[in-house]
Amino acid sequence: MNPTLISALAALAGALIGGLASLGSTWLAHAVQSRARSRDRDMARREALFSDFINEASRLYGDALSHEKNDVLDMVRLYALVARIRLISSRPIVASAERTLDAIIDGYLSPNRTLQDLRLLMSEGKMNFLVEFSEACRVELDGAGRRGSRAAN
Repeated sequence: MNPTLISALAALAGALIGGLASLGSTWLAHAVQSRARSRDRDMARREALFSDFINEASRLYGDALSHEKNDVLDMVRLYALVARIRLISSRPIVASAERTLDAIIDGYLSPNRTLQDLRLLMSEGKMNFLVEFSEACRVELDGAGRRGSRAAN
């Protein structure tokens, strides 16, 4: 075989291998960045949903402490938020959201509270109806962040 042909084929093979390696590394870097952006968007969407739930639950719980009513219209938005949470969250978060709903319903069904009653409830730690939900959310968001950082490394 002609030595110039061998060296030309070797140079061509080297260029092909180098090009494929460059293409592969570019594709891999793009895939990792795309997954990181997707994870960040998912976490932001979850945080916004959890925040909306906390805001609405707080508003309704405050209303429940000062009003007795049998009208469910005020609860519809909160039920819709729980349904959205159910779509994307773990069972512990869904269960704690449902317990939060129960606390609000119990508040509406109980007699109206005075400011002195609220102070007593706060001193007894009974106003922390969102603690369990918030902690479950933090665990899930922290876990998702750690999984994502491992994938990026």
